[in-house]
Parts: sequence; C-alpha cells; structure tokens
Amino acid sequence: MIQPIYLYGSEVLRAKAAEADLSKRDELTQLITDLKDTLERSEGCGLAAPQIGVSLRVLIVDGDVMQDVYPYLKGFKRTIINPQVLEESPEQCEYEEGCLSVPGVYCNVRRPASVKLRYWGEDFQEHVENFDKFAARMIQHEMSHLDGVLFTDLVAPIRRKMIAKKLVNISHGKVSTRYNTKVK
Repeated sequence: MIQPIYLYGSEVLRAKAAEADLSKRDELTQLITDLKDTLERSEGCGLAAPQIGVSLRVLIVDGDVMQDVYPYLKGFKRTIINPQVLEESPEQCEYEEGCLSVPGVYCNVRRPASVKLRYWGEDFQEHVENFDKFAARMIQHEMSHLDGVLFTDLVAPIRRKMIAKKLVNISHGKVSTRYNTKVK
C-alpha cells in the first residue's frame, strides 16, 4: 500500500532505527510491499522504512529509474534488511544527491566509492555483497536514514546555510510534490 513519505523535520527521520525481527516475516513482507509501492509512486531510486514512518532497519533501492544516466543500473533492485558495513573503500567520490524526504533540495555529498555489506534480503537469506559506483551511493544514502542522518547533514556548512530556508519550509509542509507527504 502506498504510504505518505515523511518530510524533513519529522522526528522519525532523526531516530536510529531498530533492528528488524526476521522472525516476523509477514510484517516485514508487508513493510517491503509498502516500501516498493510508495517508491514506485514517488519515482525515486531508494526508500528507507523511516521515510514511511517505520523505524526499522529496512531499505529498498531500484536502479531502473536511473538507467538513462547509469545504464549499468538497469535491473538493479535490492531489498536490504539489517545491513552491516563490512568494508568501505578509502577512496571517496562526490555525487549530487536528493531525497524524497527533502524535496527540491540537491547537494554534493562525499561518500566511500564502494562498500561491502552483510544483509538479509527479501528472501530472508543472508547475503554478502560488494557495491560500487551509483549503486553504492544509493545504498549508503538509504543506510544513512537508518541512523537518523539526512544527506543535508553531510554537506559543507556554507551549503547548509544556503539551503536553510528551504529546509524550514519543508519542515512546515510548505512544499509541492507529486507524492503524498507528511510532517510529524
């Protein structure tokens, strides 16, 4: 079911999400379905459970919406439950990021160029996988949500000052989106 996306200023976006209980498969399957439905409606490339008001360590990414820019992402979809970073590359890269919870704001953010994760997938099996390029970027962005960190927290102080008024407006619901939103 399509859920509203919580906007900048919502408390759930600042909380560290709890580990998902893998024994609660029916609940997790419904959460994953809600994440997928909501992401598809919003036309984003990733969504974390806190963004729909559920403080659990679950996220999804869908590279298909980015395949025009990054053809290697065609067919790249992951459901990631309880991710753990095993390795990060010392090499950093900078990309412009945006976020469904911070609509209309885009900033360059530096993150590790690649990561190795252990996580549980939609199949409830453990996976260990390396991610690089924009796939790593999408996953790291969504993983930040699980720790209560937004991409705007990771930009240079001068850039934060430049976007401060937009962030205040978003936190008051003064923003227009093609998808249903909520501030709480």
